[in-house]
Amino acid sequence: MIDYEKLLNEEQRQAVTAPPGPILVVAGAGSGKTRALTYRVAYLLDNGVEPSRILLATFTNKAARQMLERVAQLIPHGIEAIWGGTFHHLAHRILRRHASLAGYDPSFTILDRSDSAELLSECYDELKLARCGLRFPRREGALEIFGLAANREIPLETLIAEEFPHFSEQTDRLVELARLYRRRKQKASAVDYDDLLSETVRLLREQETLRTEYQDRFHHILVDEYQDTSRLQADFIHLLASGHRQIMAVGDDAQSIYSWRGADIRNMLSFPERYPGSRTLYLRANYRSTPEILSLANAAIAANRFQFPKELAPVRKGLRLKPLVVCCPTANAQASFVASRIQELHREGIPWEEIAILYRAHFHALEIQLELTRTGIPFEITSGLRFFEQAHLKDVAAFLRLAVNPRDSVAFSRVVRMFPGIGEKTAGRLWEEFARKGDLASVVPPKSCGTAWQEWVKLHREISSPELRCRPGAQIEKVIETFYRTYLESQHADAAHRLEDLSQLVSFAAGFPDTESLLTQLTLLTNTDRAASREGVQLSTIHQAKGLEWQAVFVIMLADGLFPSGRSAESLMGEEEERRLFYVATTRARDRLFLVYPRYRASQYGENSLRPSRFLAEIPRELYTDLRPG
Repeated sequence: MIDYEKLLNEEQRQAVTAPPGPILVVAGAGSGKTRALTYRVAYLLDNGVEPSRILLATFTNKAARQMLERVAQLIPHGIEAIWGGTFHHLAHRILRRHASLAGYDPSFTILDRSDSAELLSECYDELKLARCGLRFPRREGALEIFGLAANREIPLETLIAEEFPHFSEQTDRLVELARLYRRRKQKASAVDYDDLLSETVRLLREQETLRTEYQDRFHHILVDEYQDTSRLQADFIHLLASGHRQIMAVGDDAQSIYSWRGADIRNMLSFPERYPGSRTLYLRANYRSTPEILSLANAAIAANRFQFPKELAPVRKGLRLKPLVVCCPTANAQASFVASRIQELHREGIPWEEIAILYRAHFHALEIQLELTRTGIPFEITSGLRFFEQAHLKDVAAFLRLAVNPRDSVAFSRVVRMFPGIGEKTAGRLWEEFARKGDLASVVPPKSCGTAWQEWVKLHREISSPELRCRPGAQIEKVIETFYRTYLESQHADAAHRLEDLSQLVSFAAGFPDTESLLTQLTLLTNTDRAASREGVQLSTIHQAKGLEWQAVFVIMLADGLFPSGRSAESLMGEEEERRLFYVATTRARDRLFLVYPRYRASQYGENSLRPSRFLAEIPRELYTDLRPG
């Protein structure tokens, strides 16, 4: 018999041994959420619940596997019958069993991303959408739009109007494309990744007998990271739980930071209304951070109106080291301060890999990456790509490379493959023609390029002029505004974030006397040697850092317009999510926390004056030490 009294703290024990009924567990950062879920499963088994009556929904198969492995260590028999896995994995099991009821052959195919893109290409050809040129989303962009509409359970027309207004003129064509894509999938007896959930939800809504069967089957439903569920995922769980109402949803509303990929914090905030008579339990004991860090984190999230108010309580003793709020004169001075302090921390015995630099967006880390490279501090980036290695920066650089060197076949190929209907083979033929004629205007492009090719010819002529080759920042601006902005918006749902990166590239380029000097520096920066191990300082966006922790954490670019981002701060819900993002950043630190911002940052127009983030102004002064390096 498991000794729950000994192995769990009081709050964890209340959650683990809670009586039947709908339960929301608000689990603060570092409070042992996974431990509570694991012991809850063990407790149910310990009290005679059959394993086949338990369903555990997580966001990764790895999370489900690790939890069930820990359960097996506590109760080493019978857990194989538990239904555990991601929402899509669980939905697939139901859909596969009852495919005929949903209108599919039981041997239906699941399309991966490349399969979906290929099938969608056939739809583009049938509807002759390639003729729409760059003003219409490419396959990958269209798939992202369709998936987001499915997860939010809103009409495609509504999503386009709210999130992708630059495609508003193409709404009818996109709706027609979505219908044809759906018919093609049905004809092929195939589903894509999003269909696994949406089709299962449709099946359960339409088939009352089937819905009742699964409600009777699962007597206990446990959901991990409930704050990150989309409306579709929450509805899937509700359809299974609405009969017996034996659901335990575990999450932290203060860490809901993924609305841009469909997560809806309202699922968690409205849990008590959706499940009347439910109990709300709290896990507030934090095992990760010092009292000084937690005091600041608690203050950081306090201003949010839409939340379950709670204060994290430290289990650890204090180190008598308050977080530092550091004001630097410029972005370069910020980078210098961070690098210098990292070296000090390393000399004090903190390993490189136990130090992290977190930021709101990739372009915020530009000066930091340059300074770490200059000083020889080893570093790794969670995305695997350093700033200048990102595809959209290399795309724009290809235009400049070709302007400087018309013999650059690699740059030519990279540019022309951005045009509709041009693949590797066609790009090779066009290069041969260009190399032979020596004049871009004389090259005959495929009809699918429309007027975009002539726009490029004009752009190439302009950025190749001696005047602009001495102004690489202006060259990049012209590439973006004449051609690349439209291409990005047609290709990527996160085009706005990529454009922010490119804006920073313009500022960076403004410091070079000519295009050749800029391209040389970009090449050197992207070919810096680095180790394959993760033994360097960790650089990460805050979104990618969720769930991780380090001994020392630097949060940089804490200036209004950057963090919170200007776009997000335009609405109350957007500002509150930005504040949650700040809270997540502060709770990644175990021992040392540095909150850093510059007063000025260079742009192509000179020095931009910055104001400290409004989130810093909300923190009482007694909770941190103010530092202003010279």
